[in-house]
Amino acid sequence: KDSVTMETMTFNLLTPQLPEEFMWGGSGAPAQVFALLCPPGPLVFFLQQVDRALSRISPFAAVGVLIGTAYWSAVTYGAVTVMQVVGHKKGLYVMERAEPLVLLMGLPTIPVLLVLGKMIRWEDGVVRLWRRFCSRSDLHPGCGVLPPRADRPGPEDHMSVSRILCGALIFPSVASLVGRLLFRRVSSNLQRTILGGIAFVLIKGGLKVYYKQQQYVGQTSRQILNYPDGQAGEPAAQGGAHTEDGGNE
Repeated sequence: KDSVTMETMTFNLLTPQLPEEFMWGGSGAPAQVFALLCPPGPLVFFLQQVDRALSRISPFAAVGVLIGTAYWSAVTYGAVTVMQVVGHKKGLYVMERAEPLVLLMGLPTIPVLLVLGKMIRWEDGVVRLWRRFCSRSDLHPGCGVLPPRADRPGPEDHMSVSRILCGALIFPSVASLVGRLLFRRVSSNLQRTILGGIAFVLIKGGLKVYYKQQQYVGQTSRQILNYPDGQAGEPAAQGGAHTEDGGNE
């Protein structure tokens, strides 16, 4: 806290750095205040430079740590998948005999390929072919016009990132389980897992195609209640007659 007395030209300064009061100047003498700066020592200067360097490097270090964590997680997942598909002992034997560079470059590609394969929506192509060659002669007279959004993807058709990621990563385990249940007579663990994966994809895709087709049929089979021809128009006509009778009364 600073206090100034103009008559005596005396300055009383009390700062956090100076716990006691110091007086400068006197009557008739010009008052000057000098800043007292203590130069930092070598250790303090070194710590300041280190702190600034760490502040600049920390964002890049964080990105590097995240990338490294994702990479080694992919390597670990690839190794576990190889042992699960081929067999524990045979998988370890193959990885021990392989080149380290091949393992470091090949194992992380396994989850990437699984995710990319999960993003291929071959069921939509089958559904389009089914709808293109499907007969529409059995449609009701009031349902002859297809809804304009029937062939467009609905809210349930949009790809979910979490669903794709979880489905792709769990696919080897599901393929191995289905192979053990359906193809017990196959002796090779690799062939049994491949057959189980193919069977799971076909069964799941067939159910999905059937579900989408039934949704499409339900949309195209909706009836217009006030259609003028056929039985669909009778309720509307009867309603109009009752309205006219009510007006005459």
